[in-house]
Amino acid sequence: MEPYDVLVLGGGPGGYVAAIRAAQLGLRTALVERDALGGICLNWGCIPSKALLRNAEVLNLFHHAETFGITVQGLQADYGKAVERSRGVVDRMVKGVAFLLRKNGVEVFASAGVVRAPDRVELADGRQVQARNIIIATGARPRALPGIVLDGERVITSREALALTDVPRRAVLIGAGPIGMEFSYVWRSYGADVTLLEAMPHILPQEDEEIAAVAARAFEKLGVQMRTRATVMGVRREGEGVVVEFEGPDGRETLTADIALVGIGVRGNSDGIGLEELGVEIEGTFIRVDERMATNVPGIYAIGDVTGPPMLAHVASAQGVNCVEIIAGKNPPPLEYEQMPRATYCQPEIASIGLTEHQARERGFECAVGTFPFRGNGRALALAEPDGLAKVIADRRTGDILGIHLVGANVTELLGEASLARALEATPEAIGYTVHAHPTLSEVVKEAALSALGEAIHVWQEKAVPARG
Repeated sequence: MEPYDVLVLGGGPGGYVAAIRAAQLGLRTALVERDALGGICLNWGCIPSKALLRNAEVLNLFHHAETFGITVQGLQADYGKAVERSRGVVDRMVKGVAFLLRKNGVEVFASAGVVRAPDRVELADGRQVQARNIIIATGARPRALPGIVLDGERVITSREALALTDVPRRAVLIGAGPIGMEFSYVWRSYGADVTLLEAMPHILPQEDEEIAAVAARAFEKLGVQMRTRATVMGVRREGEGVVVEFEGPDGRETLTADIALVGIGVRGNSDGIGLEELGVEIEGTFIRVDERMATNVPGIYAIGDVTGPPMLAHVASAQGVNCVEIIAGKNPPPLEYEQMPRATYCQPEIASIGLTEHQARERGFECAVGTFPFRGNGRALALAEPDGLAKVIADRRTGDILGIHLVGANVTELLGEASLARALEATPEAIGYTVHAHPTLSEVVKEAALSALGEAIHVWQEKAVPARG
């Protein structure tokens, strides 16, 4: 059989997008997936968790119905039904991916695969599939801390958490990044006693400190216990629960819970697929690639989480498109990883792009910083969602936007404007002159940009030295 032009190993948001784009470009394409199309993101990550988060948002609306003059009696929340709904969303999305691959003429092999040569993959049944170019898109899997054994029952990862049909009465979540924040919000909304442990000085350690502080206050109001500068020393099973031991500012402490959820990072799925034997360079568990997503072995490329940070579904998809366009002889613009949008979907949501204020000042930038509180936004008040902040950081010397950071209701939907502004090298002045519909949440971005210029309209500020526009 004539070799495929492109063979993609792994059908997650990087792999299936790469396969579809390759087929669109006229390349004869195959995809090898051992589990379910859509990968972890679609089946056991991004999509089912967002469905559960929506259930939690609706439940919280009922909890605060009196704010809207509505009296609710006999409220009951069936978490099992919420999980059932999330699986229905997943099933629909998986079928959609399969449909798109089929309509684009991508041949799908439902099998594990091992790369035996730069132009050959062996399937689990021994069949050999030839390809001129191989793209590794095998993703990543959760990792544990030393002293923690993930047993999948009481000490779990997000994958097992998404399969639970009952909310734990007491839960300890290790790591206050997106996984810890999102599950804390869901479980607390359904009545769980939740404690978040974070080793860094503040929750959401990858985010701007001012933005994280707003999120922390909202979680305090929700009733989530948060312990920062807390280094977990070990987790042990005890009866029908767990004991979590950690070192904090006050010394060594313990917490008991029904479940401990570990959400502190992942390791690349680079092992067991033949790469070491071929001499593909691997750093730790992540495949090393250049700006074209090429490995050191000609004909073998890698995309997505298996290549390391930033480990985000939309980054994997972007890498997949760029990779196959390069294979097809096109010249796509290189990806700027520091400008990739980041999103956390608890309420309030957290959304950001670019440098935090601390990072910008560490790099020597003279910063013009503009902020705008959601309490000054008419749409936020109409939604009864006044807790939030928009922040724009610009280089005072050039006017370049260095970072845009948001916390508040539905702010992840505002990331498109932030990304476009960065792509077009917009200044705060350009965002400030752009007319935003009123009343919309998007006005907080405009106002924060004007604030960086010392020209905010709907919040009082001392006259500042503006960023250049």
